[in-house]
Amino acid sequence: MLLQMASEFFFLAIYISEFIIKLYADPIGFWEDGYNLLDVVIFFIVFIPHIIPKIMGIYYPYINIAQGIQSLRILKIITYSRGMRTLITSVGQIASIVASVLILFFVLMYIFAILGFCLFGVSERADLDNWGNLALAFFTLFSLATVDGWTDLQEQLDARNFLLSRVFTIIFILLASFVFLSMFVGVMIIHTENSMKKFERELTLERHTILMEEKQAILKRQQEEVSQLMQTQKNVDYSFAELVENFKKTLQHTDPMVLDDFGTSLPFIDVYLSTLDNQDATISKLQELYYEMVHVLRLMLEDLPQKEQSQSSEKDSHPPASPDAASLGVQLRPQSPQAIAWSSFTVSAS
Repeated sequence: MLLQMASEFFFLAIYISEFIIKLYADPIGFWEDGYNLLDVVIFFIVFIPHIIPKIMGIYYPYINIAQGIQSLRILKIITYSRGMRTLITSVGQIASIVASVLILFFVLMYIFAILGFCLFGVSERADLDNWGNLALAFFTLFSLATVDGWTDLQEQLDARNFLLSRVFTIIFILLASFVFLSMFVGVMIIHTENSMKKFERELTLERHTILMEEKQAILKRQQEEVSQLMQTQKNVDYSFAELVENFKKTLQHTDPMVLDDFGTSLPFIDVYLSTLDNQDATISKLQELYYEMVHVLRLMLEDLPQKEQSQSSEKDSHPPASPDAASLGVQLRPQSPQAIAWSSFTVSAS
């Protein structure tokens, strides 16, 4: 008993402290949140078993009810669970639709209650236990709508030889159980599913926001460390390799995620596109050089048969003379690559 009282006052102190802190932090916005109002209701429910004995006495006959109301304190879990709050919010959003379905269901039961009372509760063979008045007819129809013990009710009507009883029971069960209750459950499932999808999207967006904040923090820290290393390099003679090694020591296991932002940053894209342009220009120049070389070789191959024919004809018409050293020097002197290129250029220009 003493332990129970101590735990009771301990949790009561926690409730009071939380209420005061929330009210002190935002005295105006506190009353605009529905879950804070729920906390206020629970706060007063907690005090009921402690206030009533002081006012009405410990022998008050309804003191047990006041103590049983304390079980509502479990509702405070709702304020700490986002999933439960999402479900309650979805139920609140479809309250009007649910109310419309329940009103239609009540109208259906009212019509069939009057028909059942007139058919089975007025005649000489009337079933007064189930159809004796409108209230009993409502209760019986509720049992038929839930399909709970409807066979026993139908057997009682069959025992009194009511001809239309089976048609009445089958039509009401089809309308009430298979139409209206299914409609009620379907509406609840659809809206709950939509609320859960919205809740998952909010969680995904929140996680993405947190991840982006972490990335920005890591990137900012890396920029600061790089700036410090560059400043250190200005003050002390470090080589670039040593600077890179010092920078590697500052990296953490969570840093590679920043590479996504680095790969999509504007300076990186500018440098990458400039590099591609330079590569394209270099490849284009190399292709022009290769084409020129092929053209020169083709011209050389075309001129080779003509020179051979001219030399053979000259040998036939003139006997070979003794060559002197100057002519040998001229003939045996190799041509430089510049001369070959210039000759090919002149040939292609012609």
